[in-house]
Amino acid sequence: MIGVFKPMKMGVCTDIRLLCGGLCLMLSSVVHASEINIYSYRQPFLIKPILDAFEQQSGIQVNVVYVRKALVRRLEVEGDQSVADLVLTADIGPLYALKQARLIQPVKSPVLRRNIPVKYRDADSQWFGLTSRSRIIYTSTLRLAADAVGRYEELADRRWQGRVCSRSGKHKYMLSLISSLILANGETATEQWLRDVKANLARRPGGNDRAQIKAISDGVCDIALANSYYFGKILTNERKPEQQVWAKAVRLVFPNQDDRGAHMNISGIALSRYAPHKDAAIQLMEYLSSEQAQFMYAQSNFEFPVREGTPRAELIETYMGEFKEDERPLGQIAARRQQALALVEKVGFDD
Repeated sequence: MIGVFKPMKMGVCTDIRLLCGGLCLMLSSVVHASEINIYSYRQPFLIKPILDAFEQQSGIQVNVVYVRKALVRRLEVEGDQSVADLVLTADIGPLYALKQARLIQPVKSPVLRRNIPVKYRDADSQWFGLTSRSRIIYTSTLRLAADAVGRYEELADRRWQGRVCSRSGKHKYMLSLISSLILANGETATEQWLRDVKANLARRPGGNDRAQIKAISDGVCDIALANSYYFGKILTNERKPEQQVWAKAVRLVFPNQDDRGAHMNISGIALSRYAPHKDAAIQLMEYLSSEQAQFMYAQSNFEFPVREGTPRAELIETYMGEFKEDERPLGQIAARRQQALALVEKVGFDD
C-alpha cells in the first residue's frame, strides 16, 4: 500500500515544519533507506496501482504527499532539510519552474534516455515525461459537422460567436496551450486570438474540463477545449452514468493536423535537489518508464504512454486513433508561461 508521511513512523521529530494544505506537519529528518518520499501534484489514487506494483517488486515503501499548490515555494522553504525525493506533476509548467529555481537535479540514466523520447524529457535530464495527453477541441455531434473546425486558430472565427466554452484562461492546462500558440504564432497574434475567442464565449470561463463537455451536451455551447483523456473517463464512468451521456454528445477533434499538429502536454517526474534516497528514487523513475508501468498508466487513466511501442488503452484506439502531435520541445512552450498569463490578464479573458 502507498504510504503517507507519518511523523511517528519517520523517527524522532525535529524542527522541520512543512506546510501541506494549510496544515503544519512535523516530519523527521531521519528517514529509512527503504523508503521513497514523493511530493505529488497528481492525486495519489491515479498512481496508486503502479506504486503498489513497484513496492511489491522492490521492497521499497513509497510515501506520497498530495500537494495542491505552491510546490516550488514549499521546496524553497524546506531547502536541504527537505525529505522529498521525487516530484510528480500533471503539467509541464511546474517541472520548468522547478528547474529554473534549481530545486531538482539531473538524472544520468541510460534506462530513462532509452525509454523516454527526446521530446518528452529535459535537454539537461532534469525532468522526464511519464504520460502524454493532448488538449483537443470537442464539438457537438448534433449541431456541427465533423469538419466544422480543425485548428485552434479557428476558434477565433466570428461564426462561433456565443458557441465556445472554456475553463479559466489562468488554469495550467490553458496556459500551456496559450504558450504553444505564442511559440507558433507570436505574442501579438495570440493576444488577438484570446480577444476573439473571448468574444465567442457562450458563458464566462469556469469549471473543469468535464464541465466543458457537459456544456456541449446541455446545449450551452457547440465547441470546447479539454484534455483528451477526459473523454475516456466520462465514457466509462459507471458511477455517474449521466457523464456517459455527455461523452456520446461530443466529437473529438485533434487540431492542426495539416500543419504543426495537436498541442501535447505531460505528466512528469523529477528528482529533488536534496533527495535523501537518491538511488532508490532513480530506481522508481526507471520503473515508471518501464513497459509494465507505462501500460498500467495507459489502461487506468486513458493517457498516452510516452514509451514507444507501449499499447494504448483499447478505448483510445477506438475513438482517437493515430494523430499528428506538435513536436516542438515542451521546455520551449513552458518558457512562455508567464507571457501567456500576462496576455490572459491583459485581455480580461476570465472577466
